[in-house]
Amino acid sequence: MTPRAHGGPRSRPAAPSGSHDDQRRTFPPIEPLAGEEAATTWWGNAWVEALEDTALDPARLVRGRAYAARGNVAAITVTPGKVMAYVQGSRPRPYRTEIRLRTLGDDDWDDFLAAAAARPDHMAALLDKDVPQTLAAAVELPPTPGDLIPDCSCPDDGYPCKHAAALCYQTARLLDEDPFVLFLMRGRGEREILAALSRRNAARSAAEHTAAAAAAPQATVPASEAVAPGAVLPPLPPPFPAPRRAGRPPAYPHAPGAPDPLALDLLACEAAARAHTLLTTGRDPVAALNRWEDAVRLAAAHPGSGLTASTRALYRDLAAAADRTPTDLARAVAAWRQGGPAALSVLEEPWDPPAGPFDRARPALAAADFPGFRPWRNQLSTRSLQLRLGRDGLWYGYESDPDREDWWPRGTPDTDPVGALAALLGR
Repeated sequence: MTPRAHGGPRSRPAAPSGSHDDQRRTFPPIEPLAGEEAATTWWGNAWVEALEDTALDPARLVRGRAYAARGNVAAITVTPGKVMAYVQGSRPRPYRTEIRLRTLGDDDWDDFLAAAAARPDHMAALLDKDVPQTLAAAVELPPTPGDLIPDCSCPDDGYPCKHAAALCYQTARLLDEDPFVLFLMRGRGEREILAALSRRNAARSAAEHTAAAAAAPQATVPASEAVAPGAVLPPLPPPFPAPRRAGRPPAYPHAPGAPDPLALDLLACEAAARAHTLLTTGRDPVAALNRWEDAVRLAAAHPGSGLTASTRALYRDLAAAADRTPTDLARAVAAWRQGGPAALSVLEEPWDPPAGPFDRARPALAAADFPGFRPWRNQLSTRSLQLRLGRDGLWYGYESDPDREDWWPRGTPDTDPVGALAALLGR
């Protein structure tokens, strides 16, 4: 048995495991949510954080948690790219509520399966319904802020509405019980994953046996000859080829008085990735970043976003090291995930663009039935939407609660302001 992510047995929702055909699983209503923690595993918390960190109104999250606590979420159906349930609101007829996310491509799944098959402890963990963070880091398995797209038939235009928030909290409890539910959301069912791992494991064992049998012994020199005066030594063997990807550190158990295992894991993965890039390309990918940019990059690379105690500590320490607040860091992480260093510059550095694309943007938006944008430097704003022109020629979307100057990066950058606004609105 592999250790759990939180060092103890997980609490399980009181519900049957659900019927499924490997591409569709339906779970009967689970017990109402009670207590403060919506999830107990790191991947369950990552799911909750991904939605909470993009929420524009914390009050709706509170009401969504109250709906979950009252058992308002009916049976939950999970298919690739979507989780759906009917959620009872204030009206007699329940609302059809969905949360959508991107499925992984074949190359991503190949990377994940290769990383899992390469280590017996990873295989054992998956069979025990556990997901090592080092394995999940092989691909973008847990959702990050901006990955989850809520949709509901209710008239509430909140992002998310309280019904979607309730569904999110109850879904996190399903993920605690069985991480293969998250795998299905990302596009692969449990039986398909386990069958692929079995094939890879068998092929890997056979290849290792063949290679060991065929390996020629290395030429050796007796030590007495090697140190004798005037000894002529054979040439050094050629260097080993660079591995396909950076290695992953072992799991670090939590121990009283020991360094935080999350920080150790993060730093070890970081060192391995930088060393691999330097070995294969001859350059350090982060050497040009300043302290703040590097802190943002580190936080953005982590699957959590500050909900659990360990990720809160990570955000607090990274922000303090750069003389910023955790909120500053969270906003900067959203920008980094939107477009890397260029998007971070757009967040923090207003500028005066020359005449041309910026001047043509307002008429283009008005022609596409998006009038009312007010200009200020490189920004075009309404009460709750904003587009910012970057120095790279891309338009970046932002969103805020109406009439509040609390802008958060959202959507995908685009050379066309109408396209960037459509991505912001999910069209």
